[in-house]
Parts: sequence; C-alpha cells; structure tokens
Amino acid sequence: MRLGRRSSNQEEAQVDLTSMLDIVFIMLIFFIVTSSFVRESGVEVNRPSAANVAAQKDAGIFVAITAANDIYIDKRQIDAERVQATLEHLLLEQPEASLVIQADEHAYNGTVVKVMDAAKGAGVKNIALAAEKRG
Repeated sequence: MRLGRRSSNQEEAQVDLTSMLDIVFIMLIFFIVTSSFVRESGVEVNRPSAANVAAQKDAGIFVAITAANDIYIDKRQIDAERVQATLEHLLLEQPEASLVIQADEHAYNGTVVKVMDAAKGAGVKNIALAAEKRG
C-alpha cells in the first residue's frame, strides 16, 4: 500500500478561467459606462475650506459665485434678478436636479443667500454649498 504518491496516469484538475475573465471585463465596462462623473461649474472659484465635507452625488445644476459677486449658471453670467427664472427653466429640463453653489470665499454672504432664495423660489429641493476639505 503506497501512501502519499500520485499515480502518473492521473491528471491534475484544472479550472478554465477564460469565461470568468470575460464576465469581469464586461462588468468593468458596465460600471465605467454607468458611473456618474463629477462636473465642475467651469468658473474659477476659490472655495472655502471646511472640516466636515460630504460628497454630493447627482448634482445637476451648478451655480458659481465669484469674488466680484458675479453669478454664473452653466458657464453663463446671469444677473441676480434673472437667477430664479433661469433655474425655473433648467428645472423644466431636469425636474429632480439638485443645485450645487460654488461660492468664492470672498463673495458676499448676501449674494449666496439671494441665490439660495431664488433656488427655493424656483422649486429646487436639494441645495448644497461646495467646499474644499481641510487638510
């Protein structure tokens, strides 16, 4: 009786990994195509820093407020009086869109509050302020 020896006639069991690799690559392509990418407003703004920063997903509308208190919506400069009408028009295209305000750290708080009031008046349900994480 021989213990511990394998017969030379027996083949080792092998697992074909080709189909598993195909599935992994298909899943990778699926996740790359369906993932949402972070959009920026397109206007250079020095955002204030904050200790507690949460990521905002599914941001549809970006409003940028510069240090000179100029308001930009989708890379177009808008007068403060036209913010609500512009947001109402954008909400017709994207009814569930959330709003991200990227205000320069030297912008007046009053301008930010006016934009937030106009957004609430236009019917925006989710408003977020962009900040950079300290550290």
